[in-house]
Amino acid sequence: MASKIKKDFLYNLAYQVLVIALPLITTPYISRVLGSEGVGIFGFTYSIVSYFTLFGTLGIGLYGQREIAYKQGDKKTRSEIFWQIVILKLITMSISGFIYYFTCVRNGQYSILYTIYFMELVSAALDISWYYQGLERFKTVALRNMIVKLSFVGLIFLFVKKPEDLWLYITFFAGSNLLSNVSLWVMLPKTLEKVKIKASAFKKHLWPVFMLLLPQIASQVYVLLDKTMLGLLVNDMNEVGIYEQSQKLERMSLTIITALTPIMAMRISNLFSNNKKEEIKDKLTKSFHFTWFLATPIAFGIAATAVNMVPWFLGEQFMGAIPVMQIGSILVFAVSLSSTSGLQYLVPAKKQNILTLSMAAAAIVNFLGNLIMIPAFHAKGAIITSVIAECIVTGVQFHYTKKAVPLKDIFRPTLKCIPCGLLMLAGVAFAGLFLPKTIIGTFVQVIIGAVIYGISMIIVKDSMMLETVETIRGTIWKITHKK
Repeated sequence: MASKIKKDFLYNLAYQVLVIALPLITTPYISRVLGSEGVGIFGFTYSIVSYFTLFGTLGIGLYGQREIAYKQGDKKTRSEIFWQIVILKLITMSISGFIYYFTCVRNGQYSILYTIYFMELVSAALDISWYYQGLERFKTVALRNMIVKLSFVGLIFLFVKKPEDLWLYITFFAGSNLLSNVSLWVMLPKTLEKVKIKASAFKKHLWPVFMLLLPQIASQVYVLLDKTMLGLLVNDMNEVGIYEQSQKLERMSLTIITALTPIMAMRISNLFSNNKKEEIKDKLTKSFHFTWFLATPIAFGIAATAVNMVPWFLGEQFMGAIPVMQIGSILVFAVSLSSTSGLQYLVPAKKQNILTLSMAAAAIVNFLGNLIMIPAFHAKGAIITSVIAECIVTGVQFHYTKKAVPLKDIFRPTLKCIPCGLLMLAGVAFAGLFLPKTIIGTFVQVIIGAVIYGISMIIVKDSMMLETVETIRGTIWKITHKK
């Protein structure tokens, strides 16, 4: 089973690495072609569209993953669950789409762009990736997404050439998502069987789906509302653009850490169904160690390289993103840790009410904080409020997660990770004083940081680091001794 988890993680990680690598190529291009205003309009309009996809899909993604994971081995039952959930989502997305048409397409300032975004709503309605994740078939989802993402990048470079091409960028963005989700339906017949669906069957899904919707609504308030409120309170799309690009860099880095989350969530859901409490504790403890192990160098690395990276990566229009990135680097810790506690423990344990509580508390703080901070500090105010909100989420979730994993076990890895990370931060920041603000200079900073963190973690004998070294050494030995 451990071997399967590693393989699933590698497939998912390969896709997540691609998700990171492609924006590293496209972001500098898009930042310069569309400019801070164009990027800001995209960020603002997409945040509005996301509210409708959020309410239309309810909490079906997380709920569907969990329910399919519980019934992996029962083809008939999982087929019934699949169709019940799919039909339910089609109904709710249709209602959401109807409201979207009259509130945005008919009356919105950016009505043409909102019309193009209709593909995003159709894409959300047809998204069944949760089904394959519930079956732990991460290879299927990862390979499909890789092909679509590469096609999206090719279209951007071929056709998006000037600020007026924003509508083309959105067309390719929404269209690629739609194509990606439609492609999964081709493989369905092999995993399902014909079943009869009764109208009464939908009732049992409504309440648990609604309970998972609440934390997602609260979560999106401080993921999306920052950009929405920046656009409304400041009325400066350049500020929205600065915030959008700075957050994009940090969210990209999080994909490496959270690549393990859907795999572990499905595995732990299965363990809960078999009441294997000790094994759950063991896996969660290792997940938290893994999170600290990766989040530390990434967070400190972003803070240390921002000054050198922004000028060549985003361009002179986005220099305001430097302090936003540095403050936002704290989010790497908060988001990755809450992802581990919330999605790997609370959801599989069916304690989504606690997840809702943590998200709701943070959402209220975020909304009120934005009202005060955004008018005064613009993008910097939005990021400060988001950091506070995410820390509240993590704190509340840890209070309840400690019942499964004691806090001392959650924080034990910090005794080694944080000191090594601070040493790396100092070394990378010092090197940045003498290196050019170019891609080569940033690359050298990253290498220096990796060396300092790696060597220092080996010196303090961190178990995760030692295991990584042994894995690399074993892989090299197999390659060099292969006949």
